[in-house]
Amino acid sequence: MDQKQEEKLMDDLKNPSQRSRAFGQLVQNYQQPIYWHIRKMVLSHDDANDILQNTFMKAWSALDSFRGDSKLSTWLFRIAVNESLTFLSNQREKYNVSIEDMQETLSQGLQADPYFSGDEIQLQFQQAILSLPEKQRLVFNMKYFDNLKYEDMEEILGTSVGALKASYHHAVKKIEQYLLSHV
Repeated sequence: MDQKQEEKLMDDLKNPSQRSRAFGQLVQNYQQPIYWHIRKMVLSHDDANDILQNTFMKAWSALDSFRGDSKLSTWLFRIAVNESLTFLSNQREKYNVSIEDMQETLSQGLQADPYFSGDEIQLQFQQAILSLPEKQRLVFNMKYFDNLKYEDMEEILGTSVGALKASYHHAVKKIEQYLLSHV
């Protein structure tokens, strides 16, 4: 969505008579990329769908407080990231597991997921990504899969561009090491 389209959509979202239609358009435009962003964090199709729904419900209820300081897509990604991290944190607390154990649980869930259609190499790649610390995994997914600019990631995560570049670099190195040690 280009800047002009986003500005028009933002104007329509502020207009009470256009809000419902405009929000439907917002969902239509961003549902798929945000779903896949969430899915890469939680891996489960069902959990990703639930978090996606929560993301859009939060966005709907927060429309009046959205000031427009960032792009709509950036704002939605920020909500999705927060919802995903909250979900993962709640899962760890619910099952009383460490971050490392949670990564193992996610990995096992990926292997059992009927919606995962990857081959052995793709599975190893996903397991390598899962071996990353949560923040590095998030940064890696946003850059590698979502192709987000560091400046957009900076707005979403509240982290400096330099720190994001370093996180991405470290993530790539760890993934390489993981894959080389599991060949």
